[in-house]
Amino acid sequence: QATSRKKLLDKITVEEMPASSRRYPYVGFQMDREPGKEILAVENLSKTVDGAKVLDNVSFRVNRGDKIAFLSENGIAVTTLFKILMEELEPDEGGFQWGVSTSRSYFPLDNSPFFSGCNLSVIQWLEQYSKDTTETYLRGFLGKMLFSGEDVLKPVGVLSGGEKVRCMLSRMMMFGSNVLLLDQPTNHLDLESITAVNNGLIEFKGIVLFSSHDRQFVQTVANRIIELRGGGVTDRVTTYDEYLGDR
Repeated sequence: QATSRKKLLDKITVEEMPASSRRYPYVGFQMDREPGKEILAVENLSKTVDGAKVLDNVSFRVNRGDKIAFLSENGIAVTTLFKILMEELEPDEGGFQWGVSTSRSYFPLDNSPFFSGCNLSVIQWLEQYSKDTTETYLRGFLGKMLFSGEDVLKPVGVLSGGEKVRCMLSRMMMFGSNVLLLDQPTNHLDLESITAVNNGLIEFKGIVLFSSHDRQFVQTVANRIIELRGGGVTDRVTTYDEYLGDR
């Protein structure tokens, strides 16, 4: 047990960060409507990828107020689960049911499909997802996400990793969803941006399902931990530090 706990801790370290910008973007998620009592039921999900079983008999229920950090020693297990929940992959066995009152926004681990081969500027890219498509609104919104002046006219194909993440977070904020799924949202971000995402998720009144290698981020956001393992899950309503202490 001690060895596997150590392995988990070794994995969860803050990655090398970009140089600090000293500027904080605004990250805030608003729900268009409150979710009902039924959020998500997952029953006996299994999935094999490239000959390896990455999800094995996974079952859990999500409740109102849950902010769940998903952990796994298998690097692709959580990503595979999130893709199944967003209907991008089919499970081999088992199933899941979202509550009728839920609306979902997804931050995928790989955002390249949103940008590769795309000739739009930053402002045109965001306009695709916005109810308000006036230039004044979009420029104001992007300004809060640290895209100011001429930055909004840059083609999205030339953006840095951190800028693309800020675009993806902006897109999520447009939807007014009551369930957020985020797969490693702190990758490529500087400390100020990580802090902004951290605070945005702490203040969000809906449901959060997420993964992160940033220990402090997990500790401050999550009120429940689900670890995906061979034969099912370990599921605890607790903080991350307490979870590691119990293992």
